Amino acid sequence: MQTQIIVLAAGKGTRMHSALPKVLHLLAGKPLLAHVLDTAQRLPGQRTWVVAGVDLTLVQQACVGYPVSWVAQREPLGTAHAVSQALPELDDTGTALILYGDVPLLEPATLTAMVASAALGALALLTAHTEHPTGYGRILRDGSGAVIGIVEEKDATPEQRARTEINTGIIAVPVQKLRAWLARVGNANAQGEYYLTDIVALAAAEGAMIQTFHPHSLAEIEGVNDRAQLARLERHYQKSHAERLLAAGATLADPARFDCRGELRVGRDVFIDINCVFEGRVMLGDDVRIGPNCVIRDAQIGRGAVIKANTLIEGPVVVAAGAQVGPFARLREGTHIGEQARIGNFVETKQAEFGRGSKANHLAYVGDAWLGEDVNVGAGTITCNYDGVAKHRTNIGAGAFIGSNSALVAPVTVGPGATIGAGSTITVDVPAEHLGVGRGKQRNIPGWQRPSKKDEH
Repeated sequence: MQTQIIVLAAGKGTRMHSALPKVLHLLAGKPLLAHVLDTAQRLPGQRTWVVAGVDLTLVQQACVGYPVSWVAQREPLGTAHAVSQALPELDDTGTALILYGDVPLLEPATLTAMVASAALGALALLTAHTEHPTGYGRILRDGSGAVIGIVEEKDATPEQRARTEINTGIIAVPVQKLRAWLARVGNANAQGEYYLTDIVALAAAEGAMIQTFHPHSLAEIEGVNDRAQLARLERHYQKSHAERLLAAGATLADPARFDCRGELRVGRDVFIDINCVFEGRVMLGDDVRIGPNCVIRDAQIGRGAVIKANTLIEGPVVVAAGAQVGPFARLREGTHIGEQARIGNFVETKQAEFGRGSKANHLAYVGDAWLGEDVNVGAGTITCNYDGVAKHRTNIGAGAFIGSNSALVAPVTVGPGATIGAGSTITVDVPAEHLGVGRGKQRNIPGWQRPSKKDEH
């Protein structure tokens, strides 16, 4: 039996005070809605619809690549109305699971149990007990403890508001029953809206089986209505990720000052200092050390490598075992730093391959270049790889020495063991073991006097 997931994402999010749709605000570097869709994809045998409002096109563009169908809710008439917009697409033989685009941290295991219950004919509700139920609808039970309905806070009596079991809005239900109950939902309430929660009272009146389930933590069911809630969920997400890394054998100098905005895998005895941000897919081998204030995106860092403070890595980038990078270095896409190589302060690389033991210790730009083993790149060196129209390549053989403040004008090759004199502009190939010098001849002028200012008095 197919699980048919409807994600409600049409809310305006007025309390965010933003031109951006609420479901597109970022949590851990990814839109809230994307987190929900990732969870949906982890459920077996599912098909997913997203119901969005006036910002449908913008939401679609932000979630390109997800295998979902899109449904427009032209008027904001409530959650029951939003679900009904997707109903024509659903198969009556399946199970419907209702999720929300601003509730990003639900766990698949929680939802799997609910779907299994609904597949057997039950109306499955996700509820929770909290000491601070303000803002949520309350679960109503009869004297025997059976669920008889849900009341929204604005419609609740003082006695009902005192209840601590809240409705999360997450529901799993047979499609055929959902269709019948939605047809009977009205809008006689304080908001004048069609509430999805009204189907619970209809189900209870029919004697339908209603089962409640609970999340593993309250953070799972917390939605985002304002930026303060978004910030709280961000810290919860990062805290959970940090705890998983600690359990995997990494040391974090301060787990409260750590941010992962993608996928981070670590080996044993990894050390990560404060204020580091990891984006995309990052893999850290055994014994890797990451200094403070680094940003690393889409990179593979080999065993024993050291990334020093304030380094920016914008991958895909590979740093091989034992290499050192930084401080204040920038490695751009296509960079491959070989074993035991060294990239120092204020060095930028792009589409560059450094062989084993090669080094550029400070103040250099190496782009569209291949360097063999044990090459030394002096301070102030640049590979002039762009002529205004196309990129060109620089090749530097093993053991070459590039003197400080040199410009290598690509396409050009410096042979193995060659030396480039400091301050040279190299425009033609330099053969192996040769000295290449490309600079004006120095002249010393005796008796020269510096200009001086005239005395105006």
